[in-house]
Amino acid sequence: MISLQSITKSFGKFQALAGVDLEVPAGTVQGLLGPNGAGKTTTVRVLTTLLEPDGGDAFIAGHNVRTEGDAARRNLGVSGQYAAVDDKLTGLENLTLVGQLYGMRRKAAKARAHELLEHFRLDGVPKGQRAGSYSGGMRRRLDLAGALVARPPVVILDEPTTGLDPRGRRDTWDAISALADDGTAVLLTTQYLEEADELADSIAVIDGGRIVAEGTPATLKAQAGGARLDMSFERPGTVPAARAALSSIGLEVTADDSALRLSATAPGRQESLRAALAALREAEIEVIEASLRQPTLDDVFLQITQKPAGVRSGQDSAEDPAEASAETPEEDPIPGHAATREEVRS
Repeated sequence: MISLQSITKSFGKFQALAGVDLEVPAGTVQGLLGPNGAGKTTTVRVLTTLLEPDGGDAFIAGHNVRTEGDAARRNLGVSGQYAAVDDKLTGLENLTLVGQLYGMRRKAAKARAHELLEHFRLDGVPKGQRAGSYSGGMRRRLDLAGALVARPPVVILDEPTTGLDPRGRRDTWDAISALADDGTAVLLTTQYLEEADELADSIAVIDGGRIVAEGTPATLKAQAGGARLDMSFERPGTVPAARAALSSIGLEVTADDSALRLSATAPGRQESLRAALAALREAEIEVIEASLRQPTLDDVFLQITQKPAGVRSGQDSAEDPAEASAETPEEDPIPGHAATREEVRS
């Protein structure tokens, strides 16, 4: 349902995508993870026909986004990083408008709007209250509902739970799972690794404009090795010395100097823990906390990209122009919005 074939895209000297290949079958959730600037937003913009790739082909439900943009958009629902709702319309009017823009008859669009308002817990909003007075979480839920109005076979969700409270996040997770169960192909970008672990059937990690790892969450976590050893320190500057001490006894270490903590492989579990504490004691490094655990997607992400989620990719010091422009969404993101407001209210 979603197909990316050797997609490339550059902005001047900055190569945002360097040959991305990805397939998302119907009825699955594909997670797309990567540091900021790695190419996630550019990938999304190519798939949604907002950017034309320099090379390669991309397909939505069998339609080439280069040559069949209209058909691709008709089969696509999108929820971006920022809520694209009309502040001057009510929630019901927003969703009804989206349905009509997809070609639904007004009665059917309004019925679908009521259904989605109930699903996303927006049916209790006073009648006539405009979306401009909604809280951030309410606006986010309304935007997510808008992506689902026409029941498209392909849905792209770009960090869909940003700004939501725990209840809102769980509601969104349930909605995404239900989409896949109904046969929808879902591409999910997220900074929350536990979200990808919960929802994704497969995860692709993008870094430097390339897919650098792909597989199920279980497969990727297995690649991170067995048990992990987490340690925390009190004094600034301790982590580099601790890394050296643990590396000297054969442990593979990933560290976050700013947070005064590190994580290391622990193939021997308790034996590795004892050896690590002994090495640190010999180096006169004080540990305030140490624990053993199973690997998580955080470990996979750090191991593959050598940086935590949310940290900018090191492929280039320049900012990805697609991500930069995503930070300033247009005031009226749906063409024809203003011209149809009065018609929607009638």
